[in-house]
Amino acid sequence: MKNQVLVSARSIQLLRVMLSGIFLVASFNHLLNATKTVQRIESANFKGIAYFFGDPKLLVILSGIIMFVAGFALLIGFKTRIAASILTLVLLPITLTIQVGQITTLGSLFKNIAIMGGLIFFIINNIKIKNKNL
Repeated sequence: MKNQVLVSARSIQLLRVMLSGIFLVASFNHLLNATKTVQRIESANFKGIAYFFGDPKLLVILSGIIMFVAGFALLIGFKTRIAASILTLVLLPITLTIQVGQITTLGSLFKNIAIMGGLIFFIINNIKIKNKNL
């Protein structure tokens, strides 16, 4: 039995657009300030997570590119489920590396958890908006 919850198509569109903004801003930060971002990794308690995946500078640049492409896809509603899945896969190691284990970034940890909640919304729900004239 499927339960249906009726919500405004505009609210889903607004959530998608607002959620994508953090990734677009972060992507530019990763690409334009890669050295500063690598320094944040170096000072993190769990920097070993980043090193497990490879060279931090390369990871910062790759994550910047991925966040830009997937964030833009989320923004325009293109392959939303895939874009949200990719962004979750990028956000999870960033959160574990940078925010976990650092009491000073506890607010950022819960911000990332909330962002993941928004992404999971789009992963779980196969949203098809029939009326494009919102």
